Amino acid sequence: MTTFGISLSSEEHGPRALTRFADLAAEAGLTGAWVSDHFHPWIDEQGESPMVWPVLGAIAASQPQLRLGTGVTCPTMRIHPAICAQGAATVAAMSEGGFFFGVGSGENLNEHILGDRWPPIDVRLEMLEEAVDVMRQMWTGEIVNHHGRHYTVEHARLYTLPDEPPPVYVSAFGPKAIALAARIGDGLVSTSPEPDAVSQYREQGGKGPAVAGAKVCWADSEEEARKLAHRLWPNMGLPGQLSQDLATPEHFMQASELVPEDAVTSIPLGPDPDRHAESLKGYVDAGFDEVYVQQIGGDQEGWLRFFTTEVLPRL
Repeated sequence: MTTFGISLSSEEHGPRALTRFADLAAEAGLTGAWVSDHFHPWIDEQGESPMVWPVLGAIAASQPQLRLGTGVTCPTMRIHPAICAQGAATVAAMSEGGFFFGVGSGENLNEHILGDRWPPIDVRLEMLEEAVDVMRQMWTGEIVNHHGRHYTVEHARLYTLPDEPPPVYVSAFGPKAIALAARIGDGLVSTSPEPDAVSQYREQGGKGPAVAGAKVCWADSEEEARKLAHRLWPNMGLPGQLSQDLATPEHFMQASELVPEDAVTSIPLGPDPDRHAESLKGYVDAGFDEVYVQQIGGDQEGWLRFFTTEVLPRL
């Protein structure tokens, strides 16, 4: 049975708001939350980019029963995987509901900031595989010495650890990334209801849950929701590799000028619960075990009331 939680957008909201929204989600009866991990928002209109680890710590302290995760962290460039391992271990030790570490190969938008070269996808996937290996070594609690192709760790040991290592869910778009997720992941992460992704992951031996993030925009009217979604998330309409390769919010804003308002209609817009339920049912039918839903805009309390009383019963 597919479970539903809240997806908290660190591109749209500051740390206090994110913590408050997690409280509201728990009060509404949801049992899980994931938080996006960005250094920059996609565009300036979104307006925020708090660091994910303090936010996760605050949520774990306020709502320890919530299942928490990152959606997703890039543990390969701007933050060394040994440091990511320490952050994940600390949150997992705090979270009574469990913590999953969603990881991916990243976007140039966030990973260029220290002046590192943005490598091609094959190299990024190679880096991700080594980073996951480093983190799992760190979670043993033993002294780690690692001298790999991309990372060096010298005499490092984590002392604060959860009872069990956090599961690593790998974000995958395309056959190479899905093959990697099946080989090294404890689960799969995606953001679209593509049944082929889940089936390919399973066929290649992937185990653990398939997890997805979905966007919706609830508002009093479809027109209001469409305008809001287009104002805050026009980058949803950008094709191909742009979301991985563009380097700055300014570049995303320039590219987004070419995105018409009707390009955001791939997500459910407005007050019709049947439309929202039908959209989310696509993830259920595709085989996803967990779906984390992001309401675009600030009225999270109103959306949670709508979602839990009108949409979830239809699912």
